Amino acid sequence: MGSVPSTPRWSSVRPVDTAEYLICTFVGEKSFPITSDFWQKLLELPLSLQWPSHRVREACELFAKNNYCTRHLAKILIHLGQCLQECISTSGVPSTVYTKAVNAVYISSVFLKYLIENAKSENIEELHLSLDESEATQNNFSSDQNIENFVMHCVLSYIGTLDVSPETYLLHQELLNFLLIAMSTQLLSGPSPGPKDVNPFIDAAMAQESSLVGLVVRRLLLNYINRPRIPLNGVSYSIFSEEHQPGVLQRVGSAAANFVLLPFNYLVNSSGEGPRSPLADSSLQVLLILIHYRKCILVDESIASDSLLKENTYFSDNPYCKALENARDIEFDRVDIEGNAHNGPLVRLPFASLFDTLGMFLADETSVLLLYSLVHGNSDFLEYVLVRTDLDTLLIPILETLYNASRRTSNQIYMLLIILLILSQDSSFNASIHKLIIPSVPWYKERLLHQTSLGSLMVIILIRTVKYNLSKLRDNPREYPVASPVGPALHHKMTLFEFKKRNVLGKWEHGTGWRKAYAGQVGNKDVYLHTNCLATLANMAPHAHRLSAYASQRLVSLFDMLSRKYTKLAELMDAKMHIDKANSLEGDSITEDLSTELHIYTDFLRIVLEILNATLTYALPRNPEVVYAIMHRQEVFQPFKNHPRFNELLENIYNVLDFFNSRMDAQGMNGGWSVEKVLQVIIINCRSWRGEGMKMFTQLRFTYEQESHPEEFFIPYVWQLVLSRCGFSFNASTINLFPVDQPTEKQNSDSEEELSKAQNGELIAEEAQ
Repeated sequence: MGSVPSTPRWSSVRPVDTAEYLICTFVGEKSFPITSDFWQKLLELPLSLQWPSHRVREACELFAKNNYCTRHLAKILIHLGQCLQECISTSGVPSTVYTKAVNAVYISSVFLKYLIENAKSENIEELHLSLDESEATQNNFSSDQNIENFVMHCVLSYIGTLDVSPETYLLHQELLNFLLIAMSTQLLSGPSPGPKDVNPFIDAAMAQESSLVGLVVRRLLLNYINRPRIPLNGVSYSIFSEEHQPGVLQRVGSAAANFVLLPFNYLVNSSGEGPRSPLADSSLQVLLILIHYRKCILVDESIASDSLLKENTYFSDNPYCKALENARDIEFDRVDIEGNAHNGPLVRLPFASLFDTLGMFLADETSVLLLYSLVHGNSDFLEYVLVRTDLDTLLIPILETLYNASRRTSNQIYMLLIILLILSQDSSFNASIHKLIIPSVPWYKERLLHQTSLGSLMVIILIRTVKYNLSKLRDNPREYPVASPVGPALHHKMTLFEFKKRNVLGKWEHGTGWRKAYAGQVGNKDVYLHTNCLATLANMAPHAHRLSAYASQRLVSLFDMLSRKYTKLAELMDAKMHIDKANSLEGDSITEDLSTELHIYTDFLRIVLEILNATLTYALPRNPEVVYAIMHRQEVFQPFKNHPRFNELLENIYNVLDFFNSRMDAQGMNGGWSVEKVLQVIIINCRSWRGEGMKMFTQLRFTYEQESHPEEFFIPYVWQLVLSRCGFSFNASTINLFPVDQPTEKQNSDSEEELSKAQNGELIAEEAQ
């Protein structure tokens, strides 16, 4: 056994009823029948051991060696399930069986975690989740029953049926920890789910009846909404103490324990997110894992293993995802009125409380992912959000996070931009955000913003996000794969996972209805981020109402910034072609890179012109500040007046300029023009504007659409979030779901912050122009 001590040496001097002896016996070579009194003694005895980390590991190693013969993991899981069944029957009233359930789930979690993260076989055979056929079993469990299905049913039943109270808080928390560990088998598989993946516990969760699934989804969301506090009189078990070393579970049962076991900033929040709740956080983590899981099934099991292509497999339905999509407001149910049948379990939730909680905690990525899942998958919740009159509850935290993008992960920024794009697809949303006035925006440092509409603030932040990210690309290398065409589409189809993996830029051409996709990156950075910001602005443009002076200036300055980059690239392209021609050289990769980047900036410029056109065509009388900003910087449009890609769009802009310039000339102000006088003339003449000579284009509309295999993004992303928040680590060398050696956001935070400071200075300087 090497350095692993044997059971006799651990227990020879210990009384047979002590925790030390019982734990050593549990991990030892002797197998105890499931009906033995040993299990009662193990689970009823208060566990108060203080073992250092090396002894915990020795115990786990010994258990892993002997579990094949003893099947003690299977047996303690059966006892856990039976204890939970009894707890449910007694309505969770604290009793001896409650203590047994807490001990059983904690001991199971510690050893199950070790077996999973140290599994050597593809099928995780080390778990040995079965009993010997000759094993005598208790009356309510037969030897041929599926153990993982039994224990998951009991765990989920307890969570779904019993309310969280000071008396049941600890067991609820431990069961959520157990679920996270039991479902962590996903970490051992690759990022693309396959039919050979082995996830016994999460597959068992998927097999539960729909009524139980609905109860579980409801309870997890209610935990997230209600955020139960840690009871001050909670019982804390410190068995297997790791002396503050990561790697093995720690019990979180009392306020004192949490200050020891969790980082201080976990409970004390400095970002205005509101008080943290370990139970709420664990509930959300479990929910995200459940709703994004996909079980891959082989169409024909006779197909050779070396030809497991996606067309030969399919994904079974996820009942938890369906339950979330079918969630309805507890105050109003459209099914009751329209008589529509729902597909799957019906979950009733207080949408108002969920809306408010999401707004409070959007600084956390898991809350962002939940909001995305709701607005994308649940049409009722999306409709509820769109009719709220206090949209600033959600939008202000989103915009503040985008403003502080340098301190956030790129995935969080992507998800937030998609949420804004989904919301901007609704015309009532685009209209209502301009009616909501924000008294002040204290976190915006470039300029004091007072009495700014929410719509104007959105425009400002989206443009700032584009400019911020473009400025990061200045000295980065360019990498572009070959462009590839995509089939016809009525509207733009914005696909997160295409952009994440292939960085696709959608392009709209008038009169064709075609989308073309260009695979590539600008400066080794996703084109998607910039296109998504511009797509949201394009959706908002026809509904702009009293856009502020600052937002209007930013819009024109964005065109100026893109035009300067475009001009520089065009000059570099011409110079490179002249050199190649003079030296009789054929176009190389550098020329192709420049050509592709030039094409992308051409698309960017065209979208900005589309945004300006939509505002002038459909909302000019309501936006005198936009007219003023265009007139003030009209020289930036001159170089592109005869450009074949821009001339038709610029015709409308110059039509507006000619109209208002002629009105200005007619005034004949000898004393000079002040800003106030110019704006007054514009406002007066906006009333008489009839749009003569304006060419009407099809409105540029963008919609969001998921790719056919979103699980390739979501499953690794969810687990990265879970492992960064769940309070325990996982053996990094066994993780195959995502790369663990890539730089983290924290490692880049210093350079990002420095870059942010420099860019903020640059942005402030631009505003003085």
